[in-house]
Amino acid sequence: MEDDARANSRGLSSRSLIAACTVGNALEFYDLLIFSFFAPTIGKLFFPSGDANAQLLFAFATYGVGFFLRPLGGLLLGAYADRHGRRKATILTLMLMALGTLAIGLAPTYAQAGALGPAIVILGRLAQGFSAGGEVGASTTLLTESAPALRRGFFGSWQLASQGLGIVAASAAAAVVFGRLEPGEVEAWGWRIPFLLGVLIVPVGLWLRSAIGETHANIAHTDTRELSAAASIVSDHWRTLLSGVIMVIGGAAANTVVVLYMSNYAIKYLGMAPKTALLAGLVAGVVTLLVAPVAGAVSDRIGRKALPSGAYVALAVMIYPAFLALNAVPTLTMLLVVVGLMSAINAAGAAPALVLLTEIFPARVRATGMSLVYALGVTVFGGFGQFIVTWLIQRTDSPVAPAFYVIVCVLVAFLALRGAPETARARLA
Repeated sequence: MEDDARANSRGLSSRSLIAACTVGNALEFYDLLIFSFFAPTIGKLFFPSGDANAQLLFAFATYGVGFFLRPLGGLLLGAYADRHGRRKATILTLMLMALGTLAIGLAPTYAQAGALGPAIVILGRLAQGFSAGGEVGASTTLLTESAPALRRGFFGSWQLASQGLGIVAASAAAAVVFGRLEPGEVEAWGWRIPFLLGVLIVPVGLWLRSAIGETHANIAHTDTRELSAAASIVSDHWRTLLSGVIMVIGGAAANTVVVLYMSNYAIKYLGMAPKTALLAGLVAGVVTLLVAPVAGAVSDRIGRKALPSGAYVALAVMIYPAFLALNAVPTLTMLLVVVGLMSAINAAGAAPALVLLTEIFPARVRATGMSLVYALGVTVFGGFGQFIVTWLIQRTDSPVAPAFYVIVCVLVAFLALRGAPETARARLA
């Protein structure tokens, strides 16, 4: 299996292969973070209300709605990847993601078109969510199957590193918009620019992915033509699926709070200016981009479970003091230190964990299994994470409430990880 995979991917260098597989993931997280950064503006333009908190909650709810279709996208697009091939699936997901992003960037506001405007935004988020449900599974599977046997961790870790790249790009784009435009200009048209810019990467991604070699049998082979990946996952691999979903919960919660939410938290609860707070997203992205490949390479040597186990424990111990420090000393320096440290810990654990989640499924259902595990895990705990922690803060009147959300999620994930098999030296089957 692995020898055939490497032979099929010889047409691309390792760098080109990694770039081709990760470009869609980068776009996914670019889109997510752009929506998060402009959530207050989107809430004001598309969900008119006299209460700013209600507008923000509506915007974050719309952000979360896209995650509802992730499991369906994971099921259908993952099955497509297992039956027709990984490369075809990654091309399809990239095109669907671009359509959703374009719809949001061009949507008329509530003042311009009434309820039609919010409806288009929600449909755009649904399209993004459906495509993202299959993107992570298909692309991560393609990366690990294309890698040399002893470098799967390094290759697969670029899935998470690409998220960091998307975060960096989104932070930079938002910083330019907030820094160069007046608030009125941002509301009038400036918020649309980052969404439309995100679509421009799609032709490059399609060109790169068209050159990828396939790593799995396609529809011409009897074993894949007659396979029902969805039925097989549910009937034969449901324990693995359930364990994987629980493992994803910890990373999804930590990533949402530390990487995606912290900029909005700094603006709303620490009183920082938007262009200043966006530096938190930039730092989180850079740290994730740099740490993830290192963690993946280390996992090739010491195993997949060691780093995630340590990261879950470290996050559980450190996240509460981190929020206390932020609220006691609400300065830019403290914000960047906290975000940088937490992002490094999160990336060190999440990169090997994602590779592990790919390796625990057999090849014939690997893309479906990985897609469903990731989609189900992030649907609630990632997609609605920002909504949940915003609600928790309001209900408890405590600015450190997000810490408790992360602690519970990472401890649950830690327990599931302990029962997972070690796969670093296992041969993919």
